[in-house]
Amino acid sequence: MSYDLYYAGSEEPHFLQACTLCSKPLGHNSDIFMYRGDTPFCSEECRQEQIDCDEAKERRLKMSSKKSKEMTKKFETVQTGTLVASN
Repeated sequence: MSYDLYYAGSEEPHFLQACTLCSKPLGHNSDIFMYRGDTPFCSEECRQEQIDCDEAKERRLKMSSKKSKEMTKKFETVQTGTLVASN
């Protein structure tokens, strides 16, 4: 038996209808593994895969931000010196 959940007065499926990662239907009498408050998964494995992906993305963003700051510092460095001219 299949139950489809919908928001009241809407044709959009309810967010707890399927796993966010693999799209497997979520059963009414089975566990739902939540992540970051409102993201449902069918299993601990699917949830962990999403967590791993999010952590990798955050690491890449931090590295990118760090490189950007280093490049900015390089461009902010000003060389000074003395110029001598003669006639």
